[in-house]
Amino acid sequence: MLAFANWAWDQWAVFFVPFAVIAIVVAAVFLLRHTLRTRFRTGRQLRDDPDINEWLVVFDWSRKVLYVPTIVVSLGAGLVVALLDWHVLPEAMRPVLGRLVGGTWLVVFILNFLVDEYEMSVKLLSIVVLFVLLLGLWLFVLGWLRPGIRALGRVTVEINATVYFVVGLLFLLAVGVSWVRGLFYYAAFTPNYLNLQTGPTETGEQVSREDYSTRVDTSDFFERLLGFGRIIVTFRDSRRLPMSLLVGRIGRKAQMLESVRGKLAVDYHQPAREGVV
Repeated sequence: MLAFANWAWDQWAVFFVPFAVIAIVVAAVFLLRHTLRTRFRTGRQLRDDPDINEWLVVFDWSRKVLYVPTIVVSLGAGLVVALLDWHVLPEAMRPVLGRLVGGTWLVVFILNFLVDEYEMSVKLLSIVVLFVLLLGLWLFVLGWLRPGIRALGRVTVEINATVYFVVGLLFLLAVGVSWVRGLFYYAAFTPNYLNLQTGPTETGEQVSREDYSTRVDTSDFFERLLGFGRIIVTFRDSRRLPMSLLVGRIGRKAQMLESVRGKLAVDYHQPAREGVV
């Protein structure tokens, strides 16, 4: 408390900046709560529409969502190292756990980086596995395989718990930002049209079902292994580039999209409504 009492006005100003930002965001959401067109609100509107029985609302995930294994391992590794630092776990376990946790984290991070950087089809994956096996056989015949494995085993990776948590939280923040952005930038497929939402309010575009086509791409083995795939929208207007959406639970979404595209909704006769002047 004495440290707070000795703060100057500029220190207090800096201290209250995050709270002011949070207050502004909360106030903006409260004032715009009736005008925000989120994908959840659109989903409710489509569900309540008596003329539409099939629909699909999806958004484009950032590829950082593929780093979920790294996020989990980073947070778990940070917890283990923190328990060692807090002497909850015996200090005698530090050499073994430190190397095991660090090595596991490094391997998972490198594999995740390769998954994010390169598209890996089943064919390409088979070629890589075959190449690794042939390389291992070549090293074994020359007698270099065991020395190489022992050399790799001597590699020690020891990272501070704070670094583990920072890496995990940074990737988690990137995934969270992607999810929040997807609240306002999404695609709603219905039997008669495609609604492209590109903003927090009514900014968007409707495309007739005859003016676009869709296909599902699950050729990336690791994306599909994590439950992701791509819904690609191609427009009849050749001046518009195709739109690629990285979508989770792609198996279920692909079935829903096929059902939506295979139907045509017809408006039932509705009683006349009073106009608004």
